[in-house]
Amino acid sequence: MSSIFGTDGIRGLVNKFPITADIALKIGTAIGIFIEANNSKRRVVIAKDTRLSGYMIEPALTSGLISTGIDVILVGPMPTPSVPILIKSLRADFGIMITASHNPYHDNGVKLFNKNGYKLDIVSRQKIEDLIFNEKLGESLAEPSKLGRAKRLDDAPGRYIEFVKRSFPKNFTLSGLKIVLDCANGSAYNLAPTILWELGAEVTKLSCEPNGFNINDNCGSIYPKNLCKKVLETKSDIGIALDGDADRITICNEKGEIIPGEYIIAMIATYLKTQRKLKGDAIVVTKISNLALEEYLKSVGIKTIYSEVGDIKVHELMVKNNLNFGGEESGHIIFSDYSNTGDGIVSALQILAILVESKNKLSDLVNIFKLHPQVKSNIKFDDNNPLLKDSVSNSIRNIIDNNSDLKIVVRKSGTEKLIRVLVEGKEKADIEKVHDEIVKLII
Repeated sequence: MSSIFGTDGIRGLVNKFPITADIALKIGTAIGIFIEANNSKRRVVIAKDTRLSGYMIEPALTSGLISTGIDVILVGPMPTPSVPILIKSLRADFGIMITASHNPYHDNGVKLFNKNGYKLDIVSRQKIEDLIFNEKLGESLAEPSKLGRAKRLDDAPGRYIEFVKRSFPKNFTLSGLKIVLDCANGSAYNLAPTILWELGAEVTKLSCEPNGFNINDNCGSIYPKNLCKKVLETKSDIGIALDGDADRITICNEKGEIIPGEYIIAMIATYLKTQRKLKGDAIVVTKISNLALEEYLKSVGIKTIYSEVGDIKVHELMVKNNLNFGGEESGHIIFSDYSNTGDGIVSALQILAILVESKNKLSDLVNIFKLHPQVKSNIKFDDNNPLLKDSVSNSIRNIIDNNSDLKIVVRKSGTEKLIRVLVEGKEKADIEKVHDEIVKLII
């Protein structure tokens, strides 16, 4: 059996393997046994986004954990980045976020965090997966007198709100700023508008009315069209869009133009360096980031370190190199001074702080270099990953070897049945030709 873990936890179609109630029960049980084997305390935090299926998965996970003697703290709809914060605040041993991030409502999954608030390493994931499918899983359950308990924590939102607000400079205010905020009908639908309003902003809300089905539905960071339109309509200073679990961000300027992730990363990195707050004068980005970003950062004295795709991979290299800033061009941005994972609201506040201090328009702050042309595709497949075929992989390798002047990345998505193709170079005609050749091979 192939691993049920992807690059960011377990994810899939609800009521299809592995996102079923019985597997969720086993996941909870396996996590409980894993914790018992590694920790003396017995407490797990469970949060979720706004999908209807959260009502199925949450109690199944809870039952599995309680059956092994683990106490469970349920905090309801909360952003993914709140989980590491609550783990520390509540002295918990583990955290679970029930979400499928930017996927539609019919998908769901779990993201897992250890007692330090880090996403689980590959060794821990493998141990838990081995337990899930162990036929003797039921032999490790607790005695009746040692079952765990579950309780709901009503003040979890307040704890997270105050934590996030502390990431914004104390002497700054958002008073006078007009912000359009799209929460993707997801987990930050109430928290994010509250935070921006309390800091002084005039907030126009979009997609802040979840109903269990409309999460990420033509809204949020993946679909920012409405955000851009509303910024122009309201003559706002900035548009901010989160995804369903609020760990990624998309920004548009006052002209309604989407700002590429590389520009956001460059702007923040440069600001941190000028403030002498950028550890090691280096940042971590993924291998699919535009090479123009590295060229610009080098010109201002900042080193670029590349990781594999996924914010967990970015964070691993940040820890390894003792750095405090990194991110993905897709909008996952990590400030390890505040959090161990991408936090869309914290990221928004750092961008807003730069905007406030500069007293400039956002469009004047970000157009600091020109991106190289890129062509990208996402190719769906059913059951068999075409990259596992020798004829396909060998042909792609030959194309890469024969085009050393181009950046070519071909990979399977860690969260969906997609093959992602990226080709980057100086001449658009050249990259389109190579891109089309690779896509044809895969199809």
